[in-house]
Amino acid sequence: MFSIQKWRCSWSTVAAVASIVTLVSVVHLFLYPIVPSLDYFRTFQNSCVPINRSNEGEKIILKNDTSTEGSQKNATGSISTEGSERNLDTSPMPMIDLNVKFPTDLHNAVVYRGAPWKAEVGRWLSGCDSNTSAVKVVEQISGKSCRNDCSSRGICNRELGQCRCFHGFTGEGCAERQELSCNLPGSKEQPFGHWVVSICPAYCDTTRAMCFCGEGTKYPNRPLAETCGFTINPPSKPGGAPVTDFTKADLDVFTTNGSKRGWCNVDPAEAYASKVLFKEECDCKYDGLWGRFCEVSVLSTCINQCSGHGLCRGGFCQCYSGWFGADCSVPSILSSIREWPLWLRPAQVNVPENVNSGESLVNLDAIAEKKRPLIYVYDLPPDFNSLLLEGRHFKLECVNRIYDQRNATVWTDQLYGAQMALYESMLASPHRTLNGEEADFFFVPVLDSCIITRADDAPHLSMQEHIHEGLRSSLTLEFYKKAYDHIITQYPYWNRSSGKDHIWFFAWDESACYAPKEIWNSIMLVHWGNTNSKHNHSTTAYWGDNWDPISSDRRGNHPCFDPDKDLVLPAWKRPDEGSLNAKHWSRPREKRKTFFYFNGNLGPAYENGRPEATYSMGIRQKVAEEFGSTPNKEGKLGKQHAEDVIVTPLRAGNYHEELASSVFCGVMPGDGWSGRMEDSILQGCIPVVIQDGIYLPYENFLNYESFAVRILEDEIPNLLNILRSLNETEIKFKLANVKEIWQRFLYRDSVVLEAERQKALRGSVEDWGLKFSQLEEDDVFATLIQVLHYKLHNDPWRRQLPLQKKEFGLPKECLIRTE
Repeated sequence: MFSIQKWRCSWSTVAAVASIVTLVSVVHLFLYPIVPSLDYFRTFQNSCVPINRSNEGEKIILKNDTSTEGSQKNATGSISTEGSERNLDTSPMPMIDLNVKFPTDLHNAVVYRGAPWKAEVGRWLSGCDSNTSAVKVVEQISGKSCRNDCSSRGICNRELGQCRCFHGFTGEGCAERQELSCNLPGSKEQPFGHWVVSICPAYCDTTRAMCFCGEGTKYPNRPLAETCGFTINPPSKPGGAPVTDFTKADLDVFTTNGSKRGWCNVDPAEAYASKVLFKEECDCKYDGLWGRFCEVSVLSTCINQCSGHGLCRGGFCQCYSGWFGADCSVPSILSSIREWPLWLRPAQVNVPENVNSGESLVNLDAIAEKKRPLIYVYDLPPDFNSLLLEGRHFKLECVNRIYDQRNATVWTDQLYGAQMALYESMLASPHRTLNGEEADFFFVPVLDSCIITRADDAPHLSMQEHIHEGLRSSLTLEFYKKAYDHIITQYPYWNRSSGKDHIWFFAWDESACYAPKEIWNSIMLVHWGNTNSKHNHSTTAYWGDNWDPISSDRRGNHPCFDPDKDLVLPAWKRPDEGSLNAKHWSRPREKRKTFFYFNGNLGPAYENGRPEATYSMGIRQKVAEEFGSTPNKEGKLGKQHAEDVIVTPLRAGNYHEELASSVFCGVMPGDGWSGRMEDSILQGCIPVVIQDGIYLPYENFLNYESFAVRILEDEIPNLLNILRSLNETEIKFKLANVKEIWQRFLYRDSVVLEAERQKALRGSVEDWGLKFSQLEEDDVFATLIQVLHYKLHNDPWRRQLPLQKKEFGLPKECLIRTE
């Protein structure tokens, strides 16, 4: 919805406006579609609008009806016109001494917006981030065209004039069709090829490398994924698992005989009524389908669900005319101003005088008011994001949500969902800019959590090449290297800082350990903050993610994490309405009866434990050996087991409740990082960190002494003595700080964005959306922005540059000074 402000105006003004509309109409008639759609100007037809015919062209003022502060939103807001531009408050502020005004507390912390920061960070944020004002930024609305308009098989990036082709198509104009086999090359012994997840005995959709029942069956579009289409033999020994024979197709899945275990011809209603047999190993694994037999078509998961400006086709946004970008959030000159996203508002649009010059490239400048830091998000080729979503074989992998038969949101438990959540928040943030020259940071969106899971199911992403030798870590490194090659050849921004102002997200278990050497100068967002000061090798127990064999000429010789430049972010945790209602984070000390708690895999000494001695680097095993409260395979408890201490591998019936009933909770590695820090904080439990030289979320910026306890690995036998030595005043102090910061471990912004999308789609918001929309404290994304703002003015490498000729909207004492 939009509104037009009514003005009183003279007949001369009316005549002037009429002349301009006439001129624009003539220009549109002869130059369409190169110049903007008349939708640009229809917003203003019925009112008197101040349009200045100067050598800068026509000016149109675009304004929000809501503030862009607070939570970031990508829904369309109201549009109105103003008679004059907003005046920024540029009055000088008095110089202050931050050290004097913001002294530290007893833990050497300075509190800003409820969080205890390290002193130098907290002082700057308190005195500077809190006093940031908006600055004017020129946002360029692009209009380059693409060859053959991408042959209707892709989306045109109108900033570069390059096509972003759908899955299975390639070439400059997406005119070339790819043949993406579902199987690796076969042989006499293995007629369907060596096993990969996508192995297929029936019809292969070669645009996506996905297997379906195919023609001749009653349900040709029903997926025939993984083991479904192959013969399954009984276990080789009693109690063992059935064995799939990938050399022999199971013809029964194609049968029309109701007495056999079919799949491709099974009527869902009859199967649900138990009237026919079906193969239990078959399942509805592909995204966009729901029901036991994939009988219901539903929404697929796309980045920001295409922002309301496109259709989601299996994971790839097919943008409407006038829009582009991975989530269709970037307007081109063919878009309508009234539909521009909130992160481009308020804006003053300049229509150039030479709009009818006949040039193939016509850009519009939109002057927006924004607060720094400003982030430019690269629109990478879809190989690094959208194609990884569109072709995935398991709908739950590497995303934070899917959609059910009502197209309602189903949140996943994928710890790697943080990558999707952060990417979507970045794209919808008011800190986003389309102007690389004004940008303070550059975000490179490579979805490594999708690359790694796709590596196991797509032959065309094969790890069999000699350079990879079956290692997913090596394949992932290569993807990041290709993204680097793309941005240095297509954009001018990398060389101005040697990539130090660029941001990459490594979400997998070993995070940036296998980053290519070319990008190591950049900021790494990770979940695994291993400085390699003690554990100077690959710590994963899964061989496919091992990075030790990667040659130094590809990886270089860098640690996994550098606290001077990188940041550990919290893992994704499914939005839990129950915990919100129970307010676990605020439970007082008196109601926390368990002194120390840890529930998780404890390694090979326990039933169903991970068999590798290297799992958790042996840390969980040592804790269990000392304090285990559940008998191991030998029937033994921990040497120091105590009544108020729980260390168990047995899955809890109400895990969150047990955490919320504990004072201290163990935070130890799993196979690489785990989500135990987030579990502790979100349930109000004091985290006890046991992992030497490995940073946890925000640890190089927040003051961990204020809300956590660190125990050296060698001090594990003394763990309880250390914790029991803390007095009640200190314990309550830490619990109070956990209560203050818990939302900083929550991806609230991403959840609220989804609630807004659901409201637009379905006209209502479910309870989880209402609950999360009511939260007001800083979340993960807000914390990241604060950290980046601090880094913008305090990173040593920036201090060595000449004073930047930019408006920062800060008091003088906050600005960078060259050394």
